[in-house]
Amino acid sequence: MSRQTIVFRVGDDDKRTSGQRLIGAHVTEIEFKNFADIDHQLGKIVTELQKLGLQPSERALDLAILAAAVTAADTRIERAIESQDAWTREIELCIPVLEPDLWTQTAPLLSKTLTFLTGDRWELTFRARSRSVKTLIPPSTGQLTSRPNSVCLFSGGLDSFIGATDLLAEGEKVLLISHYWDSVTSKHQGICLKALAEKFAKSDFQKIQARVGFKTRTVDGSYGEDTLRGRSFLFFALAALAADGIGGKVIIHVPENGLISLNVPLDPLRLGSLSTRTTHPYYMSRFNDLLNQLDLGSSLHNSYRHMTKGEMVASCTEQQFLRDEAKNTISCSHPANARFAHDEDRRQAKNCGHCVPCLIRRAALLHGFGVDDTSYQLEDLESEILDSKSAEGLHVRSFQLAISKLRDRPGRAKYDIHKPGPLTDFVDDWADYETVYRDGLEEVGRLLKNVVSRPLR
Repeated sequence: MSRQTIVFRVGDDDKRTSGQRLIGAHVTEIEFKNFADIDHQLGKIVTELQKLGLQPSERALDLAILAAAVTAADTRIERAIESQDAWTREIELCIPVLEPDLWTQTAPLLSKTLTFLTGDRWELTFRARSRSVKTLIPPSTGQLTSRPNSVCLFSGGLDSFIGATDLLAEGEKVLLISHYWDSVTSKHQGICLKALAEKFAKSDFQKIQARVGFKTRTVDGSYGEDTLRGRSFLFFALAALAADGIGGKVIIHVPENGLISLNVPLDPLRLGSLSTRTTHPYYMSRFNDLLNQLDLGSSLHNSYRHMTKGEMVASCTEQQFLRDEAKNTISCSHPANARFAHDEDRRQAKNCGHCVPCLIRRAALLHGFGVDDTSYQLEDLESEILDSKSAEGLHVRSFQLAISKLRDRPGRAKYDIHKPGPLTDFVDDWADYETVYRDGLEEVGRLLKNVVSRPLR
């Protein structure tokens, strides 16, 4: 294992000491010469915002640059090689910013937030930008034709599709923000965005897709990492950048069902950082604290936090539209994996059908519509006994055990909901979280009623 420091350099004259503190760390330097390099790394999101007539601040850009550094560390420092326990990495980020004193004050909150999110130990140091890049963002030349009222995250998954559909059906003037790295995610986002544009052709909404990521071997000695626990930090930061361009008190909608948001571990092996926390209420509250400390004005809000995915499907404003288009959304936990099946001599990318998000998705569509038109790699869960030691049966069995335990002791729900992280920011919501946890597991239980999963070897 080794400690890892990633130093961002911005500008040809950024030669000063990085300020690193992690003694004995392996240092990776990532250089950006100017704004064009930064904007390219952020998927040209600033340029796209400016085309809409929106001008974000340098402070919001610094948050996005920090998020890019988090992404570089999280996706390119391999846990198996660089961690001390096959999971926990020691990571330092050294970032040039316009207001180093302000950012240094946020460092403890940032470290706390990122540690909760990814399960790693984070050290953050900030220094002043070099003279040539005191100002990075050029003045906008775009014409503002319509100012959005809010921002909505749009991943291309079923929840975000429902969230966007509901907002547009309500007449909300919304800016949809997407980011991707792999072609599968990009493709599904594009299909879904086209469907929304056709359905709501008379509505006033805009969209931006940003491709953000780092090549393999960015960090010397590490090929890459696929747990991707920090991905929502980038997503939230890009949305905050867009919201800052809009100006004022802007709501950033985070459409996510309550079961996934809580993500209570199904078994002891999924405790802690092994269970994703990308939209956990505690994490979202800390990110809102960060936005408040930076005085960026926007705030995250999940209006579906007390709803199961099936309830989201059943309550969607445009039922027939959702039923027609749900099959084009992708909910899989690893959308970039090579999961292809021959379909009329063509290789089609598919949801796997057996990971945790896929099982929740399948249960939700059955709950809402009574039928699921999605094509899965594992098409029929009931056709044969699933090996609980294989990928196809592992999460099925975990769900079945968790459901059985909860049915035997329904009262445990009031304790289980606190296992992934604190809910102290939402004391008045505890009963609602218990309900969504129980109801969400029962949705999956109905899906798996006749499915058999056990060790076959």
